[in-house]
Amino acid sequence: MTPRALAVGSWLLGVVGALSGGCGSPRPTAPPGAIILGVRTGPNNLDPRLGSDETSERIGQLVFNSLLDIGDDLRLKPMLAERLDNPDPLTYVVTLRRGVKFHDGRELTSKDVVFTYGQMIDPSFVSPFKGAYRLLESVRALDDYRVVFTLKEPFTAFPGQLAGPLPIIPAGSGADFGEHPIGTGPYRFGRYDVDNQVVLAPFPDYFDGPPKNNGIVIKVLPDDTMRGLELQKGSIDLVVNDLPPDIVHQFEGKNFHIAKSAGLDYSYIGINMRDPVLKDRRVRYAIGYAIDRHAIVEYLRRGLARPATGLIPSQAWAYEPDIFQFTYDPNRSRQLLDEAGYRDPDADGPLPRLHLSLKVSNAEETRLLAAVIQQQLRDVGIDLDVRSYEFATMYADVLKGNFQLFSLQWVGGAMVDPDILRRVFYSTQTPPAGFNRGHYNNPEVDQLLDLAGAATSEAERKKDYGEAQKIIAADAPYISIWNGTNVAVARRSLSGLHLNAVSDFAALKDVVKTSS
Repeated sequence: MTPRALAVGSWLLGVVGALSGGCGSPRPTAPPGAIILGVRTGPNNLDPRLGSDETSERIGQLVFNSLLDIGDDLRLKPMLAERLDNPDPLTYVVTLRRGVKFHDGRELTSKDVVFTYGQMIDPSFVSPFKGAYRLLESVRALDDYRVVFTLKEPFTAFPGQLAGPLPIIPAGSGADFGEHPIGTGPYRFGRYDVDNQVVLAPFPDYFDGPPKNNGIVIKVLPDDTMRGLELQKGSIDLVVNDLPPDIVHQFEGKNFHIAKSAGLDYSYIGINMRDPVLKDRRVRYAIGYAIDRHAIVEYLRRGLARPATGLIPSQAWAYEPDIFQFTYDPNRSRQLLDEAGYRDPDADGPLPRLHLSLKVSNAEETRLLAAVIQQQLRDVGIDLDVRSYEFATMYADVLKGNFQLFSLQWVGGAMVDPDILRRVFYSTQTPPAGFNRGHYNNPEVDQLLDLAGAATSEAERKKDYGEAQKIIAADAPYISIWNGTNVAVARRSLSGLHLNAVSDFAALKDVVKTSS
């Protein structure tokens, strides 16, 4: 192993070879033919108006539908909407598919769409997704199957907000909707045994054809090694993007299906821009230059990723390649710390230049990444206190701004529409209305994102979004780590698995499970 590999590889000891033995948890009760899917965390909230964590959104892809969808080419396509018309810059008219049924047998109509989106403009309703609809003036029904969305000002990114983040729920759904969610998706909710499993039954009246299997059981297995063991034993059938690269490697050459595709998942370090130390850009740059992304990708990720440049993935039409990117340059990092006033107190001795804290979840893969980053920052004189928590606890702290640094991932199709830049980096999009958790504030970025939203052509939008990406990258409110490779590991009893860039769980409806 090369010296460069040692810094990363040393943290992997004890992980490789873990699949050779061990005991698993009991096989969950499920109907014959149901696919048992292992995930690392349980859902925080099954009400899609409120649940913004990864597992909640994945389950939402199975239970609900949006008006529009994201295709394999990362372009919008019809879903519940049969068509979308834009008669003038402030008006969008959705024509619904007829005959779409909710899981309780009632037909989807305009009143359900009006109710769903109406809550996003209701001042009394609190949702992390409301920021996506800040320019929505009103939503009203023309008849049972046509809905008019009226904007406050031109916003050409608006159709993307109809593909997510908000699916359609039944009119009148109350505060307890997450306890018994009803959607139009390929699976209907059965039950949630908290911190154990979610059971979903096939919906035979699904408008796009019934599922080809007898349901989905989403089994919560927080320990990475245990998920691998359960898969090897046959206690679960499938894991999608929830196995560390070292464990994926253990399945190579064995009797399992392994599907891969260039993914969108984005790993980053979020920064509290109001922190007295971190508001100095020189310190943020010092952190960025100290991290060896290529070593992380090559050794920690075993090549199942690529170094990330920013929130917008390279597959997206609005991606801007010509932006500031950190290289691995520890000498530059030390120089910047000197300039910021954090000089080495003992000439390369053990005393650090400064202390910072990083909050992470207690998932093994995340802790390994944090340990590597901790060592790399220590090499330039930054003492990084890594604090790991159960995901729900850590995520709650992030939403409250209770952190200096945190490590999370954006997943799936969230980054396809470049309007995600507004949701994450616009000065007013702080929680609970948006995702600007680090309180980043740059008036020039706000102006460019406003211009992009009002632009009348894709070329204009791309230019404005590109300029915004350049400024954001230079300000470094996020430190990009990697974009992941989608990886699904499945038992041979499964066939028909399709893994696209978004890795949308809705594709599970076409997976067939045969007796093993």
